[in-house]
Parts: sequence; C-alpha cells; structure tokens
Amino acid sequence: MLMHHEIGLDRFNALSRQRAIHALYECCCNVTWAAKLADGRPYPSYTALATAADAELLALSPADLDRVFDSCVHEELSERDTAELIRTARTRLADMLGPENGYPEY
Repeated sequence: MLMHHEIGLDRFNALSRQRAIHALYECCCNVTWAAKLADGRPYPSYTALATAADAELLALSPADLDRVFDSCVHEELSERDTAELIRTARTRLADMLGPENGYPEY
C-alpha cells in the first residue's frame, strides 16, 4: 500500500517539492521522473498529471528505465515493457490521488 493514499489532486499540488517527489517515487521508483513531475505542478486535472507522467516515462534514458524495472521487482511486470510500466504508474497515481471527483458527502 502506498504511504500517500487518496490524497487528492489539490493536496498533491500543495505538497512541498520534497514530499511530492516522495509521493511520486512510490508510483514509479524513479527520482528523475518524480522530480520532473513535482516541478510541473500545479496540475489542473488528473488527466494533465497522467499525461505528463506518461511523457516523462517515455523521456527517461535507457539507464533510468533499467533502474525503474529493477526497482519494481515487487510488481508483476511480465517483461521490461514501457507500455506496461505506464499502466502500472497510472494505477499507482490513481491510488495516490483517489477518486477524481472525491468522495460523496454522507
């Protein structure tokens, strides 16, 4: 389970840079990726964050990608496939942020 779970986009955007990097690192296990996304805040929507996350994953160097795959040994990644890594990172981002529209009032 992620340490940063269902924090919402507004709260994520308001985190200090260091905490945002930590939260994002939990999603992909790469400091370069996490720092670039943290520096891109504030994100206006979940879609904007997910799009930036995808772009930054695709921009990682082969060495950075190797480190990501080596760090994600606890994940069930069938092979070193970037598309599969993007799906995993998106799932973790969704877990970190929680529902896009928040939770209903009871």
